Amino acid sequence: TCAHCMKRQSFPVFNGPIHHHMELHPLLVKITDTPQFQRLRHIKQLGGTYLVYPGTSHNRFEHSLGVAYLAGCLVKVLHDNQPKLNISEQDLLCVQIAGLCHDLGHSPFSHVFDGLVIPEVQKIKQSKGKHEQMSVQMFDDIVKRLKAENEDVLKEHGLDDEDVIFIKELIEGAKTSEWTYKGRDADKSFLYEIVANKQNGIDVDKWDYSARDCHHLGIRNSFDHQRLLKFARVCKVNGRNHICFRDKEADNVYDMFRTRYTLHRQAYQHKICNIIEDIKACFDDNNKSSILPSDEIFEQISSSTSDNLKESRDILNKIVRRKLPKFVGEARLTEKNISKVVDLDHGMKEQNPIENVYFYSKRKPNEASAIKDYQLSSLLPKRFNEELVRVYYKRTDGNKEEMKKVEEAEKCFQICEREKSHLLQRQGACFNYHTIKALVK
Repeated sequence: TCAHCMKRQSFPVFNGPIHHHMELHPLLVKITDTPQFQRLRHIKQLGGTYLVYPGTSHNRFEHSLGVAYLAGCLVKVLHDNQPKLNISEQDLLCVQIAGLCHDLGHSPFSHVFDGLVIPEVQKIKQSKGKHEQMSVQMFDDIVKRLKAENEDVLKEHGLDDEDVIFIKELIEGAKTSEWTYKGRDADKSFLYEIVANKQNGIDVDKWDYSARDCHHLGIRNSFDHQRLLKFARVCKVNGRNHICFRDKEADNVYDMFRTRYTLHRQAYQHKICNIIEDIKACFDDNNKSSILPSDEIFEQISSSTSDNLKESRDILNKIVRRKLPKFVGEARLTEKNISKVVDLDHGMKEQNPIENVYFYSKRKPNEASAIKDYQLSSLLPKRFNEELVRVYYKRTDGNKEEMKKVEEAEKCFQICEREKSHLLQRQGACFNYHTIKALVK
């Protein structure tokens, strides 16, 4: 199903290590050839993670192609298996374009910049900073550029202004239960779950980055998106059309959420990746005005001789020379609302993400509901999130006196862990932030 289009047209083929031969519509190729899209070649998918994992130098350009391809695959499966859904060629093309353009708004160092630098810039510009909203703005620029070259470029492919609205809505995802969207009527609400699924997090964006990031990190990916694709089906649940899956795929769906957690635990929020990315965000207000549209800012600042950039230059030099704060230790918390913690979960904070996924059975393919507990493995965890506090020592040249302090701090963490185990065994007490703070002091 994935290898052909609904009308079996011959489209340009892109080859890659994850999905291999991907056919993309000529309009998508036109979009990739714009400067707004080409800049994604110079934005690494995992930000500063490549400084810890050398293989993760892949970029958002290839990820975006993969999401567009998978978006088309999923639409075609639904179209072929359920003709009554009345999925049109325009629907297919719009969903693919949304998949292609969903990450246009990412800034240098990807989520690092979004989470740490944009909020500071917002104070000055008073603008919305979410990368999805920025992607919508970038997509508007692309549409203007294409129309300037050929006013009828969208019409030639059967699209109109309503379809442009639809694409932008798809990029942001449907967030409310009340249907207020203009691109398509509520009977096609399932299309809004393909690129950015705000209902349960199962979307082709996650499918692609799970496979792609695991591949480049060398981490085993137990989630099989190709199998899940074959069992996707639209069912009406609580009066709304949702994408649902066969009940026997519940464990596969859970593996998707578990893979997400594993990627965060081992890579995205790796103890060294975290500190490198925090250091990278330490540009002062004068430097923020010098930010470039891609990761090339790293090299530009490193080679600059400007006095205004000296502080940032020194910071980047420390990263390259591995003059990093020494990791002392970490501990899991039970106390809420503590600043500067690492928050790890399966995609929906403390909630079991499977609870928001609907499944159908072989006997009743048009009826779907949430999975029952007895249908899931009894080996699944009881908790689906954890908070960690990490302590680093801000060393300079690593002399004997400083290393002695680090050793003392590490011993404190060992005491913390023993104290935690002792309290839990004897009293069932909670190990909290204040315990850590007292012991590390």
